[in-house]
Amino acid sequence: MITAIFDLDGTLANTIYDLGDAVNYGLEKLGCPTHDYESYKKMVGNGVKKLCERALPEGKKDRAAELHSLFKEYYDVHYLDKTVLYDGMKETLEKLSDNGVVLAVATNKPQDVAREIVWELLPDIDFIKVLGGVDYRPTKPDSAILIEIFAALPDVENRVYMIGDSNVDVQTAKNAGIGSIGCAWGFRGRAELESEGADYIAEKSSDIINIILK
Repeated sequence: MITAIFDLDGTLANTIYDLGDAVNYGLEKLGCPTHDYESYKKMVGNGVKKLCERALPEGKKDRAAELHSLFKEYYDVHYLDKTVLYDGMKETLEKLSDNGVVLAVATNKPQDVAREIVWELLPDIDFIKVLGGVDYRPTKPDSAILIEIFAALPDVENRVYMIGDSNVDVQTAKNAGIGSIGCAWGFRGRAELESEGADYIAEKSSDIINIILK
C-alpha cells in the first residue's frame, strides 16, 4: 500500500493571491503598510495566525488577533477568487488514485476553508482525509496531523509520502518518520527544499507519479 499526503497552499493550488489580498485588506483596515504577493510567499506555511503576525510591522505585533479577525472576514468570502490548481495536478492525482495510491491532504490552512477549496477544485478526487488547522491540534511541522491521517489507514504495510513546497512539510515528514517530496513550483522553491533535506524534488506535478510509482 502507498499513501500520498499533500500540502495545499503552494502544492496542490496557487493560493497566494487570495491569501495576500485577505491580509492586505486587514492591514489597510488597521492603517498598516501592505505587502506584495512575492513577499507573502515567505510568510505563509505555519498557519494563518503566524501569517498575520509576520505581516504586521514591528511595534504592531500586538494587533495580530485583530488582523486575524479581519483576514477571516475577507478570506471566508474570497478564498476562491484567484486560487487555481497547479498545471497537471488533477491528472497527477487521478493517475495516483487509479494505481491504488491512497490520497490525503494535510495543511495548516484553517480546516473548514481548506476542505471547501479541495472539494471545489477537486470534486472527483477521493481523499481519505482532508485535514487543516484546528484549535485542538498543533500545526505542522508537528506530526499530529499526520498521525491523525495514519489512524484512518488500513493496518497493512504502507509506504507514506508527505508532499509539499516548504521546509515545514519536509520537517513534518521527518517528525513522522515518512518520506518527503518537495514541490519546486511552490512558494519556497528548490533551494529551501534541498537545504531542509527533502528525499525527492519534483519539478512538475507529473514527477510525483514517477517518484511514487517507480
